[in-house]
Amino acid sequence: MKGHNIGEFEELLMLMTGVLQREAYGVNIQREIKSKLDRDVSLSAIHITLYRLEDKGYISSYLGEATSVRGGRKKRIFELTQAGWAILQAVQEKRTKLWQLIPGFNS
Repeated sequence: MKGHNIGEFEELLMLMTGVLQREAYGVNIQREIKSKLDRDVSLSAIHITLYRLEDKGYISSYLGEATSVRGGRKKRIFELTQAGWAILQAVQEKRTKLWQLIPGFNS
């Protein structure tokens, strides 16, 4: 994946998309980030970043079923693409290598 980089927030949204699977939509991602990481993130920042990741080919989206809770509106569900999984694995490997370079980390 040489030449392909993602930022920390992009990585966070991609990871949360992988965690939530078929429940990965804007409001739910926002809720889970707050719940799991105690981090407040605006819904607009989430959507802008998800669409940017979609443009990069790291995630894709589709419209889910309409629900009465949402007044008959459909949710846009996001999912990782193969390229998205690959970039996340590459980032994890790079981070692990750096952590292992810290003296005393493996003691």
